[in-house]
Amino acid sequence: MKATTGQRPATSGISALWRLLLLLTFALLLMAIYGALFTVDVTHYGVVSRFGHIVRVVDAPGLHLKLPFERVVSVDRRLLYSKPAQAEYLTSDKKNVVVRSLALWRIADPKRFLETVRSRAEAEIQLADVVLAEIGAALGNYPFASFVSAGQGESRFDALVDQVRSAVQAYALPGFGIEVVDLDVRQLYLPEANKQSVFERMKAERGKIAKQFRSEGERDANRMIAEADREKTRIAAEAYAKAARTEAEGDAQAMRIYADAFERDPAFYRFLRTLQAYETVLDDQTTLFLPADAEIFAILQDDGVAVEQPAIEPESPVAGGGERPAGDRDERPRAEASDARPGAPAAEVVP
Repeated sequence: MKATTGQRPATSGISALWRLLLLLTFALLLMAIYGALFTVDVTHYGVVSRFGHIVRVVDAPGLHLKLPFERVVSVDRRLLYSKPAQAEYLTSDKKNVVVRSLALWRIADPKRFLETVRSRAEAEIQLADVVLAEIGAALGNYPFASFVSAGQGESRFDALVDQVRSAVQAYALPGFGIEVVDLDVRQLYLPEANKQSVFERMKAERGKIAKQFRSEGERDANRMIAEADREKTRIAAEAYAKAARTEAEGDAQAMRIYADAFERDPAFYRFLRTLQAYETVLDDQTTLFLPADAEIFAILQDDGVAVEQPAIEPESPVAGGGERPAGDRDERPRAEASDARPGAPAAEVVP
């Protein structure tokens, strides 16, 4: 009885020890299982590293396994943005400009990201340096006037932004594992210190360009006027030559008609020519003094009908039985014309 009683405390101690060992083993097993499991959120990458070396990248969300001694780093995969500090640059025409930019980016290569920058803050610093450097290099290729334009399509601002965006994208992805989704220049303006002087210089340059345009316009206008005058002179000369030729042909045709009319009826032709002579000589401003035997009066004799031209008879002798002295006949004027006085008769014929 004594032996049995002495063995019971020893057996209970051994059972308690085994239970403790089982509990410890179970706890260690739970801890090992817990250490081998990890979850990846839909907005993050899971980067598994072993003794400081990255072994794999898990991008599928959910529950995953790893070795207990491996470490998992969560990397944000969402779109991020950064605002690089404003900086002052020189354009190609030596004008100072201040630029503010904005970059929209995300981590595309988590392994490269952790190997180079390791954190978002460091990534923003490195990305800002790249953006500012590329903006400065691009601005040095453009004059400031190319960014200020009243006409649509003439500004080079969009070309500048595209050039900077392409350069940053090409450098950031292989360098830091960062994909630059978009990059924009929010503001581009002149520093307050030299804004007025730059404006005055721009006005002077624009005035010079406007003066050049005006001089070129005046030169072109003078050239066009000279060409127009030359063309006018040529056309007028051709027209005058054509008119003279037409007039000569008309005169020749008229002479032929006159000759035909004279051959058909000489008396009527003389009558018509006499009427034309009256129309040419007599008007309301002319007074004629003609001798009575002038041929022009032939049509006025015989009651205004001149069938045949009357023969001119010798002059009657002077009173006293003698003929009029030759000197008197020679000294008497044949015709005299003078401008009529106001109120004078239209035409006065004095035999």
